Amino acid sequence: MFRVTRPSGGPSPQCCVLKDYQNQDSSRPGAGHSSLVRLGTVLLAMIIAGCSAAHYRRTADRDVYGIIQQTEAQIFGRTNTFTINTPYSDRKPSEIRPGELISNRLEHAELRLTLDEVLALAVTNSRTYQTQKEQLYLTALTLTGQRQEFSPNFFGVLDGGVSRNSNGESFSTGGAQFGVAQLLKTGGSLGLTLANDFLRYYTGDPRQSVVSVISVNIAQPLLRGLGKNNPAVEALTQAERNVVYALRSYSFFQNQFALEIVRDYFGLLAQKEIIRNRYTNYLGRVQSTERLEARAMDRERLADVDTARQAQLTSENNYINALALYKNTLDEFKIKLGLTIGDDLALDDDELRAVEQVGLVPVSLDPIAAYQLGVKQYLPLLNDIDQFEDSQRDVRIAADRLRPGLDIFADVSLDSERPTDYLNFNPNDYQAGVGIELDLPLNRVRERNNYRASLIAFESELRSLTLALDQLREEINRGMRTLEQRRQNYEIQKNALALANRRVESTELLLQAGRAEVRDLVDAQDSQIASQNAVTVALVDYQEVRLQLMLNLGILNTSQSQFWLRDHLTDYLPAVPMTNIFISATNQPVPAPAVFFKE
Repeated sequence: MFRVTRPSGGPSPQCCVLKDYQNQDSSRPGAGHSSLVRLGTVLLAMIIAGCSAAHYRRTADRDVYGIIQQTEAQIFGRTNTFTINTPYSDRKPSEIRPGELISNRLEHAELRLTLDEVLALAVTNSRTYQTQKEQLYLTALTLTGQRQEFSPNFFGVLDGGVSRNSNGESFSTGGAQFGVAQLLKTGGSLGLTLANDFLRYYTGDPRQSVVSVISVNIAQPLLRGLGKNNPAVEALTQAERNVVYALRSYSFFQNQFALEIVRDYFGLLAQKEIIRNRYTNYLGRVQSTERLEARAMDRERLADVDTARQAQLTSENNYINALALYKNTLDEFKIKLGLTIGDDLALDDDELRAVEQVGLVPVSLDPIAAYQLGVKQYLPLLNDIDQFEDSQRDVRIAADRLRPGLDIFADVSLDSERPTDYLNFNPNDYQAGVGIELDLPLNRVRERNNYRASLIAFESELRSLTLALDQLREEINRGMRTLEQRRQNYEIQKNALALANRRVESTELLLQAGRAEVRDLVDAQDSQIASQNAVTVALVDYQEVRLQLMLNLGILNTSQSQFWLRDHLTDYLPAVPMTNIFISATNQPVPAPAVFFKE
């Protein structure tokens, strides 16, 4: 290390400080005690002047919400209202008692909500949704700390004390430190400090020492750790990128969460339809049993009555089980929404009617075009791509740590006039220095190991990225195949229901004419109820698979009203003939397996 200095006074202190103590006559009894009282008064004033906890919370929110809005505008070209406040946020934590939470669970409300209203309620009340918002907030909060390191950081410390030695001499000590420091994006650092220390005897001895120091220092690496290769600069870069990742993940979660709510809502509506179908089937079985009982004349007819009654009991049991399943599922849905179990939640059946009216929204998309669209739009994959770039930077920074270290530094300090005049400075009485430090790469085992580990981590991240790409394509292909399967299932079930309805009607007529048995009617009614339920389930399944495919393509826009009825492809791709994986119509011959296996 080479250093050139120009001494003109005492040594420069390590930290920066500022203090103003009034000079006193140390020969006066109690003067030291008075100084200590003054020091305590200053400390107390600083504490009282400190900002409140509420102020720090508001400034944290302001900085974090600003970062989120700015990043959101850069990524998506828009901003949305974002807050993590809840009904409990404005209350003191000590005021919220367990008894209050317990009693809240006993509250009761009657709610009849459309699907749009349920989605709005879920955003406000869902515990899972709130947790995701808080995760995004905390990520942005970390960035505020990293950015602060590269902004002027002011600090101040006051200290004081009283001591007594074996000779009966008492003396007071005190000091203050105030200053500002800042990291530079070049990898260097800059600091300005003002410091004051005093030692005062108050036994009548005029010995006393009071000195103040002003110092400025700067340091800058020239080789290792220069600019973007500096660990502190890289930590800032990574924190900024982490906010991007967190915002993408949060946006994807919003769409995924909305899709889950829609899926659960329509699943409950489908269960309601099944319950109604089973109840209608039960009433039909009751009528059949009563009609046969009225016509029973001999043992053969009594056997038919028993068959009908057994079918009636089975239908009643199925109805009771379906009703219990619906109630259990509805309670689980309430918990997901953040409602209390005691709330009565009624769902709007018109939502299912609207889906039935719209029918099967077609998905005309080529698998290759679908994959290319997903690579551009699927937010989790965009994060995977960027994290792969992070691993590349890690290799570069680890390689930089293998280089020699060459740092340049400079400092200048100015002392007050001694021994007691700590308010006056002589500009010509200063100490300055400049130097360089060369750290030769004689022992780099740790750095070598870190570099080799970064290369291994890079290849691991590379494999993870290729896996994510392959998994996305597999999910898209499977989604398109499943969607076509669900479409054909729906068409088949509609045809089956039409046949089942005709079969029940004809069997009832034949039974009245004495040309059919009760068992035939029971079988026909079983087929009818199964087909009725299957049609509803097939429609809901198609809807769910289509929306999941849109989510995997990254184009599901849940911010639109009734997004579940919309064709999300129209905003991204022109209509492209879809590759038929299965047969195109249910009235066509089913192809042999060899067609698919290319045998």
